[in-house]
Amino acid sequence: MAGLASNGSNPDVGLLHDINGLARSAPAWFDRVMEFVGEYGILLGLVLVVVWCWWSVRRRGTLEEAAGGVAAVAWAPLAAGIAVLVNVPIRGFVERPRPFLEHDRIEVLVDGKTDFSFVSDHATVAMALGVGLFVAHKRAGLAAIGLAFVEGFCRVYMGVHYPTDVVGGFALGTAVALLLAPVALALLTRLFTAVGMSGRGGRIVRSRRAGAVEAGPHDLAA
Repeated sequence: MAGLASNGSNPDVGLLHDINGLARSAPAWFDRVMEFVGEYGILLGLVLVVVWCWWSVRRRGTLEEAAGGVAAVAWAPLAAGIAVLVNVPIRGFVERPRPFLEHDRIEVLVDGKTDFSFVSDHATVAMALGVGLFVAHKRAGLAAIGLAFVEGFCRVYMGVHYPTDVVGGFALGTAVALLLAPVALALLTRLFTAVGMSGRGGRIVRSRRAGAVEAGPHDLAA
């Protein structure tokens, strides 16, 4: 599997040269910007989106609504972490070298990348966060997915990944975020509901749409 995409006639390699070739003709300052954005900037932006989304959903009216929303937001970073762990054996099995080790004329913007290339951790994390957030908040999720696509472009532009490394990362992040979501959300919702009940002194809060009232411990004692 180590020879994956090693043939110069492979469309994967051709697209790599097309995108990475932009770095060869771009001004040095623009390459530095792309290096920061691709290595740190997009991930920082995604963290800020997660925080904003968490702050929005936790203010929903009832305990059940707030707990469900917070659980959905919490699942996004958990999904990203699980996806990265799943990627560890995938990288060891495929063993694809970084593109700059296999091909000439690759403009490398980040030094020190000595691990295997497939699949991209950055693309995996970014898409898992985006898809996970989409479950909780569609507008925030769409914004995060857009950032994930920018991340994927940056990784190829920087010369550290093939396009198929990025596509594989997108697929892995999406699969983990969606396939494990039903079980994860059920467990996390129960957890945050229990924490919310404890934090409210044992108050029982039911949906206002159901026409129920709120009852505190003194009401139950009566």
